[in-house]
Amino acid sequence: MVTDSRISNLIEALHRSPTMCAIVTTGGGANAVAMLLGVPGSSKTVLDAAIPYGQQALVDYLGEMPESFCSSETAERLADRAFDRAWFLAPSVRVVGIACTAALATDRPKKGAHRFYIATRSLDERHHYGLVLEKGKRSRHEEETVLDMVFLNALAEAFGIAERVEVPLLAGEHLEYRSEDVLRSLAELMSGKRCVLAIDTDGRICLDQPKPGLLLAGSFHPLHHGHLRLAKEAAQRTGQSAAFELSITNVDKPPLTMEEARERWQQFVWKAPVWLTRAPTFLDKARLFPRATFVVGADTAVRIVDPRYYEGDARRMQEALAEIRHLGCRFLVAGRRDERGQFRSLDDIPLPETFRDLFEPLPLRVDISSTELRKKHGIS
Repeated sequence: MVTDSRISNLIEALHRSPTMCAIVTTGGGANAVAMLLGVPGSSKTVLDAAIPYGQQALVDYLGEMPESFCSSETAERLADRAFDRAWFLAPSVRVVGIACTAALATDRPKKGAHRFYIATRSLDERHHYGLVLEKGKRSRHEEETVLDMVFLNALAEAFGIAERVEVPLLAGEHLEYRSEDVLRSLAELMSGKRCVLAIDTDGRICLDQPKPGLLLAGSFHPLHHGHLRLAKEAAQRTGQSAAFELSITNVDKPPLTMEEARERWQQFVWKAPVWLTRAPTFLDKARLFPRATFVVGADTAVRIVDPRYYEGDARRMQEALAEIRHLGCRFLVAGRRDERGQFRSLDDIPLPETFRDLFEPLPLRVDISSTELRKKHGIS
């Protein structure tokens, strides 16, 4: 039972939130879970709680041996697994994974520092907390209390609610905090402060991600199994891992709104990595991704070599293709139906002889159309 009104008020606010969570704790944090479950309404908040306390249990939960059992990195990976679990259990609501790994006071002296790390993960945010405790200044129960308060505040931050509880820190103790906000980075892309944003398969921003060598570019409105099949076949053909590229700007359409961009990239979570760019043309894309192979359908390949898409200037088209070649890029072209319903492959496209070497056929037919899917489901 929770007797502190400030704690119960925060937990009640969590229970009123439409967000739900899955929890995993090791080395500490079990009392925070008990407090959440001890306030009526917890079934509206907690989807699942796991306590892989023993080392082998933790290895089994992660699926591999961590470099350290108590670290920020391990907490982050545990939060990812908790988020996976929450998403699986409640795919139709906003969910959060929260994890804690701790090395606290015990019945024997510890050589290392007393510390804990907490991480939260939602679809578009990550938050990390870490604290090294003054060793020997508190009992195990008192150290757990500090952890519990940070845990509840972290959950409140992830849920987007205002309530917080005081964390009883000692002089000299400093709570480390950092966050990765996909939306903030997306806003920077929308405003032009950045030209590219890499998002990994798990929805995490990757600031130092190496540029991909194989890209399937498109508007993905919506993403469908034909796109994924095309990426898979291209990867098998080239021996490279495939990623997707989504430009928020378009040659003949208005730029995507913030919400449209968010909806588009969220389609890729747990399916494939996606690169968001401000590169509407393949020349722009080649400048961003030199030496990349772009996977396209025959209908797109037609536009790449059509002077009409270069303001009717054949010389501009040739200059663009020449620069694409200089940047080491090329195209894999899959056959598909055109707007009149006729199947077209690379052999049907009148390629300029000088640049024929930039195009290679991909023996795959993809007839499914995003436009047709939108019409079928009444999507504008």
